[in-house]
Amino acid sequence: MTESLLASLLQQAVELHQQGRLEPAQALYRQVLELDPRRFDALHLLGVIARQQGDAAGAIELISQAIAVDSTQANAHCNLGVAWLDAGDAEQALASHDRALALNQSYALAWSNRGNALRKLGRLEEALDSYQHALRIQPGYAEAHSNRAIVLQDLGRYLDALGAAEDALNLKDRYADAWLARGKALHCLRYLPEAVESFDRAIHLRPDWAEAYSAQGASLQRLGEFEAALDSFDQALKHKPDYALVHYQRGNALRSMDRRDEAIAAYRAALAHGDDPQTIAFALASVGEGETPATLPNDYVRSLFDQYANHFDQHLTEVLGYQTPAVLDALLRHVAPSSELSTVDLGCGTGLCAPYLRAYSRRLDGVDLSQQMLDKAAERGLYDSLACADLTSYLHGRDASWDLAVAADVFVYIGDLAPVFRTVHAALRPGGRFCFSVEAGDGADYVLRPSNRYAHTEDYLRRLAADTGFTVLATQALEARQENGAPIAAHAFLLCK
Repeated sequence: MTESLLASLLQQAVELHQQGRLEPAQALYRQVLELDPRRFDALHLLGVIARQQGDAAGAIELISQAIAVDSTQANAHCNLGVAWLDAGDAEQALASHDRALALNQSYALAWSNRGNALRKLGRLEEALDSYQHALRIQPGYAEAHSNRAIVLQDLGRYLDALGAAEDALNLKDRYADAWLARGKALHCLRYLPEAVESFDRAIHLRPDWAEAYSAQGASLQRLGEFEAALDSFDQALKHKPDYALVHYQRGNALRSMDRRDEAIAAYRAALAHGDDPQTIAFALASVGEGETPATLPNDYVRSLFDQYANHFDQHLTEVLGYQTPAVLDALLRHVAPSSELSTVDLGCGTGLCAPYLRAYSRRLDGVDLSQQMLDKAAERGLYDSLACADLTSYLHGRDASWDLAVAADVFVYIGDLAPVFRTVHAALRPGGRFCFSVEAGDGADYVLRPSNRYAHTEDYLRRLAADTGFTVLATQALEARQENGAPIAAHAFLLCK
């Protein structure tokens, strides 16, 4: 009699659970457990409801109890893994999914969820492989396509990410996560109106989704539609008032609209909600508030150029009229450089200087903070080595290694150049040359502009050269690039150790 009653209660509970009626289902599962405290299904599914209600700790406790009763159920290990990920423990999540797959290698959901854990751990290529496993088992698995799009985005493979998101949407059109992933890929590919439209689709399906409003605002900001961007950021904060990133984005939009006081308030709100103090310090400095930081945060520069890598060359040369590599080349030719130099390209980016520098160089090394920029540089086939590192860390300890050091449009991301000059001086051989460009400033030695780029005065650079042990061989004024249709004045310097 008791067994038939338990079976009946469980059946009713499962039906209610499947209908989304969580509280009455929960009550029936508990009733089952009062009669049989070790009933696997009731423990397991009560844990699933706890997770659905946002109680990750309760889910972990209940599903773990179920697994203690019967450890052979792959779906319980998979659900435990998802709860561990909700709780922020990706290592435990990965272990649970691996246990699920040890029990059932054909479990597509576990492969996909395993990919999510690997992504949280930063093991992106392994995550991608895990999603591919899921899709080999179940090609029509929209969630695995969408998750794959997210990892491809993280890897900077934006065109592939777009394809994966569209594969998901071809299977499941009303899929907010895939519309968001598609929009992010389009944003990074610079199809900005299309990105805004994609974010609109995501928001239509999930109207309270702060992340989608944030992403939409970023695309509108890039389009120069600052009022619309501000509205998107305000919508994001309406749904998630403590969203530090959005307060920061809102500050950027207000800064672009010359609403300085409001921008300062937005940046301070971002800091109050947990944003990185270094990031906020340089944002405030860019609107003339507080002390000018000595350098921009490496994470900011890395993120900026990882996103920029796919269209960097075209944007600089065709849109911004970028001519710095050619100007530095002309400056170097005035002193008739040898063709047998050992050269280091500091902040080499995608390698725009490499065709010029290769002509002088027996050996050409490049260093940059952005791996995605370096991947593009490698495609040129002109460098003997490429390193992903901060330039001063890279040069440190490599005394007298090079004849020529070049830094084209790199020092716009560093204010205090004294440590760089000292490190470059040590890394050059006697008689070595140091050629670089800066944006031209006036007044203070260096200032951080609203563009988030530093400008340096010529007097400061001459003083720094003399203090470090360099002789100034030549200087040249130039227009570094265009900004909002106006030329940006710059200086090129050639120094000798």
